[in-house]
Amino acid sequence: MFKKILASVGIGAAKVDTVLETEHLHPGQKFQAQIVIKGGDVSQEVTGLELALMTRVKVEGEDGEYFSNHVIDRWRVGNNFTIGPGEEKVIPFEARLHSETPITEINAGFNRCHVWIETGLDIDLAIDPSDKDALHIYPNEAVKACMTAMERLGFHLVKADVEKGYLRASEFQSVSGCYQELEYRPNSRALFGLQEVELSFVPEAHRTHVLIELDRAFRGDGYVDLTIEHDHVNISQLCDQLERLFS
Repeated sequence: MFKKILASVGIGAAKVDTVLETEHLHPGQKFQAQIVIKGGDVSQEVTGLELALMTRVKVEGEDGEYFSNHVIDRWRVGNNFTIGPGEEKVIPFEARLHSETPITEINAGFNRCHVWIETGLDIDLAIDPSDKDALHIYPNEAVKACMTAMERLGFHLVKADVEKGYLRASEFQSVSGCYQELEYRPNSRALFGLQEVELSFVPEAHRTHVLIELDRAFRGDGYVDLTIEHDHVNISQLCDQLERLFS
């Protein structure tokens, strides 16, 4: 009885560990993992197993800004089962990252972008044992080309973060409930009269939409957008497009 009471408050309870085949991924990429569940000191009924794709978002509130964990996507795995004392169960898992997963591998002066997978067990009367696995998310070719074009046009990346909310333009709209902002500033004087440029991306299967916020010295903020087809990524053409949008 004493062991059952301990298990019911999470002491000596079952534990979960998700072992990813690789932590280095791109948005929209498939990934594989092994979910390892290890029994505690007593048998326990596991009523659910869930994985969540998480990020940290900046939220604008009435009392200023604060940060909160945000679920980009979630997956329910398997059926109810019993895990015995010291028993180990391994469940294979495969899924695809959400196409709007923020990029973490960015060469920015201030990078506040984090993505991880959190795995949790639902155990009757028990504190939820959970596991967190950090992911390294790299830009797709369209986003990478856009970042290279900005450098060629004389801008440097100063900050990257993820904000709570949705992006909307005439031809596209985000769906994940969060969006990433890459903040660029000119290397010397204000190129094209721009003091700051913020890029946000909405990737799809065959193309990536880019929403661009322009902060001009005397004309205030404004928005422009473009779409990059994945089979027509050309940095020189992209530089020309951006120059026209900035002028």
